[in-house]
Amino acid sequence: MAHHAPSLADLERLAQAAAERLPDLFRQHLHNVILRIEDFPDADVMQAMELESPYDILGLYWGHHVGDPGAAMTGALPPTIFLYRRPLLDEWAHGEDSLEHLVTHVLVHEVGHHFGLSDDDIDAIEASIDDGSDEG
Repeated sequence: MAHHAPSLADLERLAQAAAERLPDLFRQHLHNVILRIEDFPDADVMQAMELESPYDILGLYWGHHVGDPGAAMTGALPPTIFLYRRPLLDEWAHGEDSLEHLVTHVLVHEVGHHFGLSDDDIDAIEASIDDGSDEG
């Protein structure tokens, strides 16, 4: 029986389900955020993020954060959360977490950026709510 890697649509379903589980406060501010699932980051992202490999990034928030006065600029592109399928699948294949858990983790991380949080702030929040479920 052949096994097939989860598709872009499969990852989108996982990400949408994760977004629906977010607290209401977060979901209220995500109505204008686009969720895009792509196989890899494009060349512009590779250059802007100074990535050595397209596998070096699992997700990206692109746009102004909530409360940023520039967020309402005319002609500005809507904020977008990108999840990168192939790097996510690679991480999943080499890790211990379920794909659902990994997609949720990356989505929550990018939502944190939508709210203007730094990587360190997001990591501290995640560490404070870690229930130890990754231990077994």
